[in-house]
Amino acid sequence: MAIKPDYVKKTGTILLDQYPTAFTTEFETNKQSVQKLTNIESKGVRNRIAGYVTRKKNTAAAEA
Repeated sequence: MAIKPDYVKKTGTILLDQYPTAFTTEFETNKQSVQKLTNIESKGVRNRIAGYVTRKKNTAAAEA
């Protein structure tokens, strides 16, 4: 498992705290949400953040 850069974790955590209902367990949906909620222009960074958020949501869903 790769180590995520700190900015991906921080941004993903902030987005999850501020907009908990904007994200689901689907990567494609989260990718669109990250694009709408931030001003990140880089496709790679957007995808990393969406992937991190998706993983966090899937982990939370598995624990519940």
